[in-house]
Amino acid sequence: MFFTLRCLDMSTRTTELSSNLAGHGLADLAAVHLDTYNAQLRDSEGFIGDRASARAFRTLLEDERESMRRVDGDPIGDVPSSDISKKKLDKLVLEGDPEAAGVVLGTIEAFAQEFAAVIRRFMRLKDWRGTERIVVGGGLRASRIGELAIGRTGVLLKAAEQLVQLQPIRHDPDEAGLIGCVHLAPSWIFSGHDAILAVDIGGSNIRAGIVEMCLRKASDLSKSRVWSSDLWRHADDEPDREEAVQRLVGMLQALIKRADEDAMRLAPFIGIGCPGIIREDGSIEKGGQNLPGDWEHKNFNLPELLREAIPALDGHKVTVLMHNDAVVQGLSESPFMRDVRHWGVMTMGTGLGNARFTNVDPGNDKLP
Repeated sequence: MFFTLRCLDMSTRTTELSSNLAGHGLADLAAVHLDTYNAQLRDSEGFIGDRASARAFRTLLEDERESMRRVDGDPIGDVPSSDISKKKLDKLVLEGDPEAAGVVLGTIEAFAQEFAAVIRRFMRLKDWRGTERIVVGGGLRASRIGELAIGRTGVLLKAAEQLVQLQPIRHDPDEAGLIGCVHLAPSWIFSGHDAILAVDIGGSNIRAGIVEMCLRKASDLSKSRVWSSDLWRHADDEPDREEAVQRLVGMLQALIKRADEDAMRLAPFIGIGCPGIIREDGSIEKGGQNLPGDWEHKNFNLPELLREAIPALDGHKVTVLMHNDAVVQGLSESPFMRDVRHWGVMTMGTGLGNARFTNVDPGNDKLP
C-alpha cells in the first residue's frame, strides 16, 4: 500500500494525539519512571559514549592488528576489521590461532577499559547517581566477544570500587527492541488480545515484529516473546524518507496478514522504538541523523503516518506510541529488575544508547 506523506499542522496533531490516549516519549510509564535518556556527554574529542560503541570496538580491533602488521604480520589476515563478522571474531577467540585470539582478546581488554571509563562518567551525572544495575544491549552484546567485554568491564568497575552491577540484556538485542514495546502500551489494550505489533528502527536496520504477550503464563509480561519478525537493512538500499515509511507499512501489513492466517488476535496497538529525543507529539527533536531522510523535520511524524496507513485492528482504532530505542530495549528488562530501585540500560550500537529508570512500585520489601 502506497500513500503520500503529508505535513500536519499543530492543531491536527493535538486532535489525533488526544485520540491516542497517551503521549510519546513520556517519563511516567506503567512500571517505571524514566529519569533520563539519550545523555550526550562530550569532551575535547567528541561524544564520550562513542568510545563504547560497536564502531569503537572495530576501531580498536584495527589498532591491534596494525600493531601486529608493523612487527610480524597480521594473524587475522587481510579482511578489513569493519567486515569481520561477530561470529568470526567469536570463533577466533574460541578456536582460532593463539595470536589471532590474542589480538581479539587485546581488543576486548582495550574496549572494556574505555567502557568502564564511560560508565564512571555517567555515574557522576545527577540523574545516574545511585544506579544499582546496568543492563547492556545493542548489536555488540549479541556475541561472545560482547559478553566478554561486558564481563571484563564489570570486573574493572568492581576493582575501582564502583558499586554498580553490569549484565548483558537477557533477550537477543534484536528481540529486546521489539519486546520492550509491550511496556509502552496501556494495560487495558491487552484485554482479549494475544499480541501487539512492534517496530525497532535503527541507523542501519528496521525490524518489525509481532510480540506475543503470553499473559496467561505471566501477568507482568515477563514471558512476552517475539512470535514473528521481519528485517530490512535500509542502509543497503539508501531509500529516502517516504520510501522508508512505505516499506515499513508494507512490513506491518504483511505481519497483520500472517497473524490473521494463524488466528492470532492483534491488539489495536503499534509500539515503536526509534533513535533520538522523542517529543510528546511523536516528532523527533534530535538524534535522528542516521535515519533515511530528514526525520527531524518538524512536520514529519511517523506515528501519525502509521495510524493513517493502519487505522484499525480487530475492529478498534489503532493506538501508536513511540519512544527512544534504548528506552524501549531497556523496558524489556523491567519485569526482571524488581529487586533494585534504580537501574539503567546502555546499548552498544552505532553510538551508545542509554537510559536510567526508577521502579514505580518495586513490590519487594527488601528494597530500601
